[in-house]
Amino acid sequence: MPDVIDRSEGRRLFGLDPDAYCHARPDYPEAVYGVLVEHGAIRPGTATLEIGAGPGVATRRLIELGANPLTIVEPDERFGPSLEALAAAASVPMRIVVAAFEDASLPNASFDLVAAATSYHWLDPNIAVDEIAALLKPGGFVALWWNIFGDLDRPDPYHDATRELLADTAISPSGAPDAIPFGLDRAAREAEFARSGAFGEMFYAETRWTLTLDTVRLGKLYEGFSHIQRMPTVARERLLTRLMEIADAEFGGRVERNMTSPIYLAQRR
Repeated sequence: MPDVIDRSEGRRLFGLDPDAYCHARPDYPEAVYGVLVEHGAIRPGTATLEIGAGPGVATRRLIELGANPLTIVEPDERFGPSLEALAAAASVPMRIVVAAFEDASLPNASFDLVAAATSYHWLDPNIAVDEIAALLKPGGFVALWWNIFGDLDRPDPYHDATRELLADTAISPSGAPDAIPFGLDRAAREAEFARSGAFGEMFYAETRWTLTLDTVRLGKLYEGFSHIQRMPTVARERLLTRLMEIADAEFGGRVERNMTSPIYLAQRR
């Protein structure tokens, strides 16, 4: 049985190569940000907290949509230079807190929006929901969204071709390869927020799309996955080489991965 990556370890498993991570990871569909705008969760002057920003894949779009001021909590210090460069170039005040969300010192009732892009599964939801509620102003919003590799209704040939190769790698809290991903377990996520009593009814939407990768980008993308970053160097390089060989030999250097991007949005009472 593969190891399950502990949340405290996993939060710091993404910064091996920050630049490659930033360039290989896909952007989020514009429909995700459309939900924030349409529901009034973000507009110019929205005091925003982003949890687990990494190198800033979602951060740039939040700034463009009106996050101001912006506070970022990121536990992996290796992303610090990328975030500091983003802060230097941004036209809004930014505060970067290098800490796990649970350990960060943040002012209560200070944020209009708390956002977590492909990071909420690294938090303990039994604790995080109440902490998020305490940080939000009345009427503020929490938004959780993901880019999830897979679509339960579509075949995924590259996943099938590499399933055995990845079978013994560790499992993150986002879900085992053939289980319902954390971000798509709508009943569980809605129940967590309903139990707190601090939020209104949760809105849910998802976007299904296709990500096309050449061999080089595929290798960099997989290198950024938590269960691969934690491997010893030689084993990790051997695995990545094999993944790229399969992409070249069986897919002509052009791999399509099915993607599902869900978003959950709830308003503080």
